[in-house]
Amino acid sequence: MITKIEHIGIAVKDLEERIAFYRDVLGLSLEGREELPERKLRIAVFNLNGVRIELLEPTSPDSNIAAFIEKRGEGLHHIAFGDDDVKGTLHRLSEAGIGLIDREPRPGAAGTKIAFLDPKSTFRVLMELCEKA
Repeated sequence: MITKIEHIGIAVKDLEERIAFYRDVLGLSLEGREELPERKLRIAVFNLNGVRIELLEPTSPDSNIAAFIEKRGEGLHHIAFGDDDVKGTLHRLSEAGIGLIDREPRPGAAGTKIAFLDPKSTFRVLMELCEKA
């Protein structure tokens, strides 16, 4: 069941430059960084009252984030919802006719299980489900 907004993913070309903006201009505290080689992605995480803001920088021109930036430019990539049973939610959404990018949960950042919904079924908003380990 979806329980909260887990994070907002923002695609960026230059992680260091964007970190400086969020930290120095907006005054947010940098919570951490993580590299996800299997997803060809580097992230920086800020926390604002329990909602994470994840800056997503591609580490390869053939990554999903690089393709997104090439097609749409930098900006809002996805919204992620905290979920206490991603597998069960995927099943329920599939039964309701919602398209799924991930039919089964897969590993995500910070040890989470994640799955993405097809934005064609969610009114052009890429949505992610996140279950904490």
